[in-house]
Amino acid sequence: MNIRVQFYSHLRDLAGGSELSIDLPDKATVGDLLTKIYEKVPTLRSRDKSILIGVGVEFVDRNYELKPGEEISIMPPVQGG
Repeated sequence: MNIRVQFYSHLRDLAGGSELSIDLPDKATVGDLLTKIYEKVPTLRSRDKSILIGVGVEFVDRNYELKPGEEISIMPPVQGG
């Protein structure tokens, strides 16, 4: 299945662009997706502990099972003020 990943804020700069398309097997999880992303963009691995992952309008954890065609958002922690 193909998953479209969008990067936000400074993660976009580290990724070298705002989007990435990743092919994964069926029943892959967000954790599997992150592994593939870090293989393609190793500089993002340093942010692993602090990133937030969103599917649609919800935040999900690394055990979330991805569905074909989903768009994933990867962003730094939300800051307010």
